[in-house]
Amino acid sequence: MKIDLTDTTAAKVNKALVEGRRAIGTPAVGMVLTLVVVTDEENAYDALKAAGDASHEHPSRTLVVIKRVSRSPRDRTASRLDAEVRVGADAGTGETVVLRLYGEVADHADSVVLPLLLPDAPVVVWWPVNAPLDPAKDPLGALAQRRVTDTYSSEQPVRELSARADAYTPGDTDLSWTRITPWRSMLAAALDQVVCEVKAVEVEGEEFNPSCELLAMWLADRLDVPVRRSLSAGPGLTAVRLTTSAGAIALDRADGSLATLSIDGQPDRAVALKRRDTAELIAEELRRLDPDDTYASALRFGVDRLNASSAPATAPAPVQAPSAATTDPAPKGEPVTRAAAPEAAAEAPTTEAASQERAPLKKRAKTT
Repeated sequence: MKIDLTDTTAAKVNKALVEGRRAIGTPAVGMVLTLVVVTDEENAYDALKAAGDASHEHPSRTLVVIKRVSRSPRDRTASRLDAEVRVGADAGTGETVVLRLYGEVADHADSVVLPLLLPDAPVVVWWPVNAPLDPAKDPLGALAQRRVTDTYSSEQPVRELSARADAYTPGDTDLSWTRITPWRSMLAAALDQVVCEVKAVEVEGEEFNPSCELLAMWLADRLDVPVRRSLSAGPGLTAVRLTTSAGAIALDRADGSLATLSIDGQPDRAVALKRRDTAELIAEELRRLDPDDTYASALRFGVDRLNASSAPATAPAPVQAPSAATTDPAPKGEPVTRAAAPEAAAEAPTTEAASQERAPLKKRAKTT
């Protein structure tokens, strides 16, 4: 059932929701949370479909906020709210309200959303595109216990990770992190089968893919070993290779669907590791509403630190001994003595530091 409201208010939208529930014979509210989706008109259909599919697992009231761009100065000063209320089969297993905001009201979307939130139920805000740099300080993000972004949809995904780390607040998460959950589970299970010490890791995947960077940062943070990031044609993540004291461990997925787990001394195994759609990702995020400390630790490890740890150490240039032509001759009758060159004294600590940097790092015992 669909109810269209033009130039309406939040009170009229609430009234339409009650009338819709009564019309389909379900006056009781059986939803577990409010999902606020902030998107644009171009991506509204895909976001609505993903939220509707996820509602089969998490019955919720879905509020889709679309800020319409006003084309003329007169339209920008005129405020209007249009709403489309969906209940029953048209809204999955919950309720859906599509809110289109025009003019000045678009700058105050929180005042429109607040009266429509389910009482005594958690709130999750999801930005499929154009997420704010600091979701917790956004007016809509401030209403939520969980804030879901997707750095993969940004123009500079890897650089966006640094901004997310600087502005992280407990409750923030990212679908780029959710995409690597099966990879993290499979790698943890592989290491549980072998008693070994991990010495180095290589993560292979597409360029400018934030999921690849997050997986590499998670491994570097948890194992405290150098992690090398290599590029491939994709799709997405293609391989993770671990060098251990008991031999090599590799998880290779070339086709985006089926992966091969290889452990030295054991037969290769085929494991299902398909790429998941957005509905599965958002459904996973709705299963937990507490802060994700593992994501926070991996994010704060930092892309710059990851690149620095994987870069090979540069050996210092050899110091040449001063030649006789450049050395002042000693006075006649006195022995010729050559003091150590100041350049050599300055280079000595650098060489020692470089050797310490190249020393293998020990694996820390950390839970995943």
